[in-house]
Amino acid sequence: MTSSRLPAILIALAVVLLLIYSSVFVVNAREQAIVLRFGQIRDVKTEPGLYFKLPFAFMDADRVQYVQLQELRFDLDNIRVQVSGGKFYEVDAFVVYKIMDARKFRETVSGDRDAAESRLRTRLDAALRRVYGLRGFEAALSNERAAMMTEVRNDLHRDAETLGLNIEDVRIRRTDLSQEVSQNTYDRMKAERLAEAELIRARGNEEGQRRRAVADRQVVEIVADAQKDSEVLRGEGEAERNAIFADASKRDPNFYEFYRSMAAYTKALASGGKTLVLPPNQSDFFKYFDSPAGSAPNSGAPALANPTAPAN
Repeated sequence: MTSSRLPAILIALAVVLLLIYSSVFVVNAREQAIVLRFGQIRDVKTEPGLYFKLPFAFMDADRVQYVQLQELRFDLDNIRVQVSGGKFYEVDAFVVYKIMDARKFRETVSGDRDAAESRLRTRLDAALRRVYGLRGFEAALSNERAAMMTEVRNDLHRDAETLGLNIEDVRIRRTDLSQEVSQNTYDRMKAERLAEAELIRARGNEEGQRRRAVADRQVVEIVADAQKDSEVLRGEGEAERNAIFADASKRDPNFYEFYRSMAAYTKALASGGKTLVLPPNQSDFFKYFDSPAGSAPNSGAPALANPTAPAN
């Protein structure tokens, strides 16, 4: 009898366990749960814990839909925006948002993140175009960029609230010039750098010429001063030499005259190889040829003088 009841007991136990299992759901700290009963929102669980619901979700009695409670992000890439000057940027941006009202999120987009992000992307695209279009070319690359992102976030905030979302942050990942604007900007910057280089080169040449002129003037002044000093020293040397000669002539006039004559002979007959026939008695210049004392000979016969022969 007992053995015949065992299958029934096991089946009943299994049914009870199935009912308990299908009636329990768990909410963790990173998510929130929407309890749906016959397609309508029955309750929203935002606190982590163990909760109960009606079983048989397959009969559409009570069904649980989980949505994220943590911050979420989506990206928008390669948006072509025009600034007030007519030039174009290519912009990459991202949005950080959080599902704050799970009930409204379920009612508006049926709890579908893709549908919600699609609507936010459309609004983000329009907000970026509006904010960039009100500003000039350099604004997105300056300190004004933070204010621009605040404006974009404020534009998104109103639409996000209707979806049960809260916009935590909006950031620009990349702001690049479009290809044609990049080329024009590069050409303009290149022309500016070339003009600046020419200006620097011209200033350098001007400075070089000025310094060369100063150096040339200093060279002329230094050479003139050196020549003046040399002339002064040469004059002083000549004066000292003449003083020495004068003193020597006073001490021994005959020796001084002899020395001067020997120096004159050396200078006049330095080339050598010549034979001169001169009347010594008719020239005081050669008076030392015949007499060391410098007296003229008595005879008027011409004397044979060989400048290369040694004197007696």
